[in-house]
Amino acid sequence: MSEETPWQQVLRYENRANPYPLYAELRKTPVARQPNGTYVVSTYREIVSLLHDNRVSSDPTKRPATAPGADPAEPATETITAADLEPSIIDSDPPEHDRNRSMMLRHFYGPSDSPHQISDLDPEIRGIVAGLLDNMKGKTRIDVVDDFAYPLPVTVICKVLGVPLEDEPRFHAWIRTALESFDLGPEPTAEEIQREAVDGHRAVQEFGEYITGLLDRYSEQPGPGMLSAMVHDDGPEGRMSQGTLVTNAVLLLFAGHETTVNLIAHSVLTLLRHPEALAKLRRRPELIVPGVEELLRFESSVQFWHTRSALDDIEIAGTTIPKGAPIFLVYGSANRDPDRFTDPDELDLERPDNQHLGYSQGIHFCFGAPLARLEVQAAVGEFVRRVQNPRLVEDPPPYRRNQIFRGPRHVLVDIDGIAD
Repeated sequence: MSEETPWQQVLRYENRANPYPLYAELRKTPVARQPNGTYVVSTYREIVSLLHDNRVSSDPTKRPATAPGADPAEPATETITAADLEPSIIDSDPPEHDRNRSMMLRHFYGPSDSPHQISDLDPEIRGIVAGLLDNMKGKTRIDVVDDFAYPLPVTVICKVLGVPLEDEPRFHAWIRTALESFDLGPEPTAEEIQREAVDGHRAVQEFGEYITGLLDRYSEQPGPGMLSAMVHDDGPEGRMSQGTLVTNAVLLLFAGHETTVNLIAHSVLTLLRHPEALAKLRRRPELIVPGVEELLRFESSVQFWHTRSALDDIEIAGTTIPKGAPIFLVYGSANRDPDRFTDPDELDLERPDNQHLGYSQGIHFCFGAPLARLEVQAAVGEFVRRVQNPRLVEDPPPYRRNQIFRGPRHVLVDIDGIAD
């Protein structure tokens, strides 16, 4: 058996809690070809360049079945697929991407003459945070993930989209199954990979069927939220096809809470590991705004993205990425790149010029970033203010298996109480 590359080691579950020493090793070769033909890009400058390069496609269907020059003994690069669903905006290129994204943005933020739909949610978000913390009164141990980080964003995204919150247990199970079915690491056997792929395919199909039913109900009887508005959209771009709307609704419901759960959980975990930063934020609560940006740089909720490929030969950092090759952009590594960030492994709540890649860049910049920022600022700010003497029970905590959406499964914290 040949020695594993740094990237192959990153993908191992045993390194999920702390991939950063391996990222440092990976950055020694900014564009590193893997045995299966994938090109892993780990440095900030090169990733930013590719994010703005129109020779890079986000459409998985444009990638050949076998990467150019791949070792036939190596497994092919797998991608998260949406079963029989149409491509979403993150898996499409212009002009389809631009048209669909423009339509979704209009309904997400509100009409152009009053684009305040997200910012207007701030009081409600703060009310949800307050209620979650109030529910912790009387407890001496809490799970930051289950008690706090998960309920907030899932409640908010259901309101934004118009998805009944009482259906949360159903789509939560589908999302968990889909995420667990995707494992790029070397641990699962071929039989396990096949079995989990079947389970993941079924979960995504059921998720899509649920969204289809919801859209059908809104077609007959308009209701609150973004999905109903899009079903009845008569804007300049025309209506989105139902298949495309279903896929993007699944994306929004998933992305609208999964990454924010990880960011809230990681933010609390990081602050408890850095008591001087926690004390500073208590003294100066106005630092929550730049502080959240630093926390997102420090522990990126999306570690890398995996569906991009080269439409032509691309010369970068002394390497040629051949046409058709898969490209993995490792945001978690770029956000710790010492050539871009001074002392990148240090937590600095007042870090200047903090242009991290936590929400990507270019045409696929996360348009939900303003909502996520509101949620995390409210959640982390109030946690710091109200939770008395929080102490980590286990460090590192257990992590989810998924390599892309990296986050703790639980963060157990002992507390002395909850202040008013």
